[in-house]
Amino acid sequence: MSRVTWKGPFQDIKLVKQIKQNKVKNYIKIWKRGSVITQSFIGKVVLIYNGKLFKKFYITRLHLGYKFGEFCFTRKYSVKEKKGKKKNN
Repeated sequence: MSRVTWKGPFQDIKLVKQIKQNKVKNYIKIWKRGSVITQSFIGKVVLIYNGKLFKKFYITRLHLGYKFGEFCFTRKYSVKEKKGKKKNN
């Protein structure tokens, strides 16, 4: 289900305060991955927490409307190798 339109997009209150007051020194650390990226984040570098460590992410105009969690995966993808038949010499 989607969020009700009259409530608007979800944003963490601490993030909004940091952006409005320009208290951002180098990076913004983000733990709430469900927050929506708005215009105030354009051109900023954020650190998104994936459950283990923070990943750097540069926000451009193309990322507007998406959530922070969509760009930082929580699971490690491993490629499974096929075992071939051994040749008998």
